Amino acid sequence: MATSVSTSSLPPTADAVVRAYTERHGVPPAVLARAPGRVNLIGEHTDYNDGFVLPAAIDRDTWIAAGPRDDLQVDALALDESGAEDHFALSATPPHFPGGGWRDHVRGTLAQLVPSMPRPVGLNLVISGDVPMGAGLSSSASLALALLRAAQQIAGDTALTGKQLARLAQQAENRFVGCQCGIMDQLASAEGKPAHALLIDCRSLETKPVSLPEGTTLLIAHSRVKRGLVDSAYNERRAQCEEAARALGVPALRDATLEMLAGVQLEDKVFRRARHIISENTRVLEATEALQAGDLPRLGELMKQSHVSMRDDFEITVPAVDQLAALLQDVVGDEGGARMTGGGFGGCCIALLKKELVPKALEALERGYRSPEGLPALVYLCEAGPGAQAEAWPFSGEAAGTIAK
Repeated sequence: MATSVSTSSLPPTADAVVRAYTERHGVPPAVLARAPGRVNLIGEHTDYNDGFVLPAAIDRDTWIAAGPRDDLQVDALALDESGAEDHFALSATPPHFPGGGWRDHVRGTLAQLVPSMPRPVGLNLVISGDVPMGAGLSSSASLALALLRAAQQIAGDTALTGKQLARLAQQAENRFVGCQCGIMDQLASAEGKPAHALLIDCRSLETKPVSLPEGTTLLIAHSRVKRGLVDSAYNERRAQCEEAARALGVPALRDATLEMLAGVQLEDKVFRRARHIISENTRVLEATEALQAGDLPRLGELMKQSHVSMRDDFEITVPAVDQLAALLQDVVGDEGGARMTGGGFGGCCIALLKKELVPKALEALERGYRSPEGLPALVYLCEAGPGAQAEAWPFSGEAAGTIAK
């Protein structure tokens, strides 16, 4: 018979994983972990070029209820995948799951943590979340950071910092899942701060919280055009950026200038890829200054320039996303900004706008947008939230339960 513990203080998704864990294993979980998705205000594809990005963790999370096992096995249940399961031995070199998917993210992420565990321990995991998948909001990074926080707490090892955990999560994507992503998604999920964006130097991994203007909110509009990072188009662009850096004689495009680019002979496509990265890095730093000064018109102009550069130079937008961005830019005017966000080839647009403009934006999207399949945009109103956390369950003590607030 399962032990009963009150979950009334938990958000619905957290409540669901605790209840499912207790029903499955007959005891409550030992740890409850959460990690947010993220939205990138500006700075697209600059992270793997050692550049600058300006994301914000959002109040959409992956939640994991976890407990230790007596063996070195992992039992994972994914509530959002129709109750799909995975069972494997905890190892630094686990086999891939045929077909990959969420199971490979779990296997690859835990594999990166094993060498640093003072005492490797098997895990029971129940996973669920409300970060939209395939939307460019980093559901995979959210899953990885929640896993790492949960496993770290159970193993009794809290020595690894958020930056170190973000690096492990990135390595799982690069080495196991097969996506050559940068570290922005993982670091934003690890170190997010309420009411702030996070300026990240992707070379030094230094982060700087940047306050979002009072009275603004984040509106994320999903085009309903599905996308995936593990495809040839993403990795091809990374290779083109590296080719441009070699031609320019710099370690990464972060070290290049537009003047340097004008002085070398490159294939047109490679030239345009490099021009996007170099100019985007400048836009990130200028957007940070605009936010700090409360200069929403300047921020909006920079976000519009970023979208044009992604469309024309980096070629990662699609017509549906271009239409979404234009609709949002018209509504926002000079009181914020809008652009595509995420890796591209579908997915979402982000708008930072005054809260009083939200009804007008929703009406414009309902009237003016349909996906290629005739579907309306999916809209998420978000606030910037805290980074990944794990806490012993059931909560106890005066400071307990901060993870659920």
